[in-house]
Amino acid sequence: MSYVFSVSSLMKAGEVRKLCAEMRMNRSQLLLTEIQIKSQLFAKEKAASAGTLTA
Repeated sequence: MSYVFSVSSLMKAGEVRKLCAEMRMNRSQLLLTEIQIKSQLFAKEKAASAGTLTA
């Protein structure tokens, strides 16, 4: 069995293929998920850069 490591969990390859197929069929869900992930990423980057001091 092949497994795929993602950021949040360990998934079987079949589960990943099923999830990808669902996302391809529902473009609005894909867009919503992408926006949520990007906003979380930008928030983490902003928080990380706010803690540094520059001279």
